[in-house]
Amino acid sequence: MAGSFRFNHHFLASLLIIITTLESVHTTTTNTEFVKSSCTFTTYPRLCFASLSTQASLIQTSPKVMAHAALNITLASAKATSAMMVRLSSSSRLTPREVSAMRDCVEELGDTLDELRKSIGEMGQLSGSNYEVYMNDIQTWVSAALTDESTCTEGFEGDDMNGKVNVFVRGRILVIAHLTSNALALINHFASIHG
Repeated sequence: MAGSFRFNHHFLASLLIIITTLESVHTTTTNTEFVKSSCTFTTYPRLCFASLSTQASLIQTSPKVMAHAALNITLASAKATSAMMVRLSSSSRLTPREVSAMRDCVEELGDTLDELRKSIGEMGQLSGSNYEVYMNDIQTWVSAALTDESTCTEGFEGDDMNGKVNVFVRGRILVIAHLTSNALALINHFASIHG
């Protein structure tokens, strides 16, 4: 009888572990599928999924958390690019025109960082009677960030720009612009299902 009890106890414990593991795998799959399906609302779905899939357990199935995470990832990318451009602008190998374009771009990225930070702050306050005001602010700021990024890349146009610097900087800014575009699409999607 005691052996039968131990067998049943071990069997039930093992069964509970298997069920818990399967539920965890199912939840992870559901969260990842949610991220993937939500990314279809963006212009750059592959970039969206690549940048947000690692956050699936945090996002779960929340459009608001997903939009918030997209803003944070965009902010981190913009910060890193801005810091890189500050270092690059002090290089003695750049022409005065390239240094000027680089500094202008850093200024535009500073505006982008401010707009993204304000948007992230207001995402945390979205609720109740002020929802529509905050959402309009967020949409406006993220749209303005896209404009800043576009203005930055325009400074690198022209034949007098070093091809390598031009391609490198424009490539980095393009990634930020695509991340920003995706964040705005996710914000707009959240607004459409919330409002």
